[in-house]
Amino acid sequence: MTGTMRLAAVAGLLLIVLSGCQTADTSGVVRTNEPSKGDVTAFGDAFDGLKTVSDVEYYASDRAVAEAKNQFRAENYGNAGALFYKATQLAPNDGGAWMGLAASSDRIRRFDLSDLAYRQAFRLVGGTPEYYNNVGYSYLLRGKLQDARSNFLKAYELAPNDPTVANNLQLLSSSVKNLER
Repeated sequence: MTGTMRLAAVAGLLLIVLSGCQTADTSGVVRTNEPSKGDVTAFGDAFDGLKTVSDVEYYASDRAVAEAKNQFRAENYGNAGALFYKATQLAPNDGGAWMGLAASSDRIRRFDLSDLAYRQAFRLVGGTPEYYNNVGYSYLLRGKLQDARSNFLKAYELAPNDPTVANNLQLLSSSVKNLER
């Protein structure tokens, strides 16, 4: 066997081995909406049970937030929560990361965690329309319609032209009508 043939054989073998390592999802995160199992007392414990392929320790907080937002938009709320949590660890004063963590926790019905994250977000961002809107939506998900209404109205007072707030007030109104039947 000549040197060229030997090189071609090694290259072919290498291609076969490497082709088995490729994945369709290059984000490194397994798509799952399942929250962690077991008794959870802190955010870290809550998101330790999520299925992730890669460790995001090396990410800057803005990259973790960007990836978390992508996961949230794709309705992978557990993964979004894990990434938002990582962002809060990398940048503890990032109010947006805390808001994202709270919203992700709401979507996986971990209201104990979302309450903690909303408290921290309020300390950092204050009573913004987004804050009150998100807290209102959290209460809506829990079925606490009076608390939801109170927060939606605070958001509406601060941003009367915000379409998200207006839509959530409409959603709340529909929820109340459906309960009255």
